[in-house]
Amino acid sequence: MEQIDLSKLEVIAAKYFAQAAEVHDTAALETLRLAFFGKNGDIKQLQKGLGSVVAELRPQYGQAINELKTKLESDFVALKDKLEQAAHRAKQASEQIDINLPAKGTELGTLHPITKTIQDMEHIFIGLGYEIAEGPEIEWVKNNFDLLNIPEGHPSREFSDTFYLNDKICLRTQTSPVQIRVMQNRKPPIYIICPGKVYRPDTADATHSPVFHQVEGLVVDKGIRMSDLVGTLKYMAKALFGANTEIRLRPHHFPFTEPSCEVDVTCWKCHGSGCPTCKGEGFVEVLGAGMVHPKVLKNCGIDPDVYSGFAFGIGAERVCMAHYDIADIRYFSENNLRFLAQFK
Repeated sequence: MEQIDLSKLEVIAAKYFAQAAEVHDTAALETLRLAFFGKNGDIKQLQKGLGSVVAELRPQYGQAINELKTKLESDFVALKDKLEQAAHRAKQASEQIDINLPAKGTELGTLHPITKTIQDMEHIFIGLGYEIAEGPEIEWVKNNFDLLNIPEGHPSREFSDTFYLNDKICLRTQTSPVQIRVMQNRKPPIYIICPGKVYRPDTADATHSPVFHQVEGLVVDKGIRMSDLVGTLKYMAKALFGANTEIRLRPHHFPFTEPSCEVDVTCWKCHGSGCPTCKGEGFVEVLGAGMVHPKVLKNCGIDPDVYSGFAFGIGAERVCMAHYDIADIRYFSENNLRFLAQFK
């Protein structure tokens, strides 16, 4: 059988190994791959040349080409692995952490000032034996108005004062519906505060917001009197605004309490001497309160001839603005980090 000339294959093999010895990075590796294994590479050219070989020598020559291709590809894969491992080791070395270096500082966040204020108020009343009660922000109109003795036609039920989802559901305008739910599902004695978010369609300005927070309190027990409410309000005022704070009660009307009052506290700016904050009166209005109306007790299945109670409600934003001397309620919802960082 006639022998084939394999010298061309030996030349290509020698050429490959000479170039492979000079490969030290991925760019050179790609150049080597294209030169020998690409569509115009030496191996491909050898395969294309099979057609010009005499038929009886073609199988032997094809086998020799395949053996060369396998040998070179095996070496190429090994070379590629070697380069990848070297690159991985170099990357690890460059990213190695020096544990002797000081750690980078971690910036910790802080509670929002409204959250801090509500927690302060919760701690005051938890210390008095009260419980925290919560309820849904989307509420039945019945719970938000009817059971609180707020009649149809009352200004607070107008579309200008309440967000309605339909004629039976609204966004709660105060946390009083939580009191209704508690009284419906629990027998007295009841000592609770109800902190939470409330909604009213107010135009946002320095002192108004369509979304704000209230903390309401409710006590229902035997023998509860107006003097108990006054004592509780005095304690709360001193705990919130300072030991020298006094309160002043002014007669008012709320449908859900009788008698009702608005409660003023000693001005936290001038301490009673008179200033622009208190408009020269020495006192600032901060909350409303009163004795729970007998109709409200009866609406919730509580006998007003056996039990009595008091309730109050205060705006968390108002207290927070007084504590931190904040002039504009809109600062609380703007998410300005420079503003919030002050409360760390």
